[in-house]
Amino acid sequence: MSVVHSAPRIASNEGVRDMLVGALGDMVVASKEEFGEIVVTVARDRIEDALRELRDNHAYQQLVEIAGVDYPDRAERFEVVYMLLSLTKNHRIMVKVTASESTPVPTVTTLWPNAGWLEREVFDMYGVLFSGNPDLRRILTDYGFEGHPFRKDFPLTGYTELRYSEEEKRVVYEPVMLAQDLRQFDFLSPWEGADYVLPGDEKAKEPPPAPPAPDVATPKTTETPAQTGAGAKTDAKAAETTDADPPALEEKPKARRAAPKKTSAKPAVGDAPKAKAPAKPRSKKPKGEA
Repeated sequence: MSVVHSAPRIASNEGVRDMLVGALGDMVVASKEEFGEIVVTVARDRIEDALRELRDNHAYQQLVEIAGVDYPDRAERFEVVYMLLSLTKNHRIMVKVTASESTPVPTVTTLWPNAGWLEREVFDMYGVLFSGNPDLRRILTDYGFEGHPFRKDFPLTGYTELRYSEEEKRVVYEPVMLAQDLRQFDFLSPWEGADYVLPGDEKAKEPPPAPPAPDVATPKTTETPAQTGAGAKTDAKAAETTDADPPALEEKPKARRAAPKKTSAKPAVGDAPKAKAPAKPRSKKPKGEA
């Protein structure tokens, strides 16, 4: 039994980008198709109008996720990414806006109720403000937490640690105390190594210099007999060895063959004893006969 559904199994991006950019008009700042995804960047103050147009007139009914991205080198360092899904067309698109630490993004809780929790998460992790959100509180970090953990300038260890104090019988916050300084991330390949001296390497002894490489381009020649090992002394030594009689080889006595060992009459362990022939019965003479 086959299930008939209006949505295609694999949706194509052909013509979708041009159609959406034309429909959004001056709300679009930039657009691209990359890695099989259509990405449309719109003006920050028009994000609610753009998403309403995509929901009502282009069948992108579902807001799947709102994510944040941090680019510290940009003037507006944050990107807020809205991921939309069309259930009837089985197609996805991404809509982006840019923001800084002090420029709020209009809320889209007026379009999708689940946007309230998603905007709170981006606020908690990145510090992006959403104007119009009815309950913009932290959602993942603890009460009284300072800073935003997903920012690139936030240390991986954080600034404070949370532990239970046996003396005070309660949970306390304390500054993070590290036994040694953390190595700064230098964006270099681990195969190339860092361009600075690591702690402890300054005490290491420098290895001895390597010997110079041999000159293989210049052919090696022998200019004098001494370089080859030849000469009068070598010739005289060779003559002494040639004139001397070779030492006679001593004849070794032939080894006698060992006499065969006597075998024991007793049967070996494990051998079955040979059966004896039955004795012939003796005939008995009756009494009175000679």
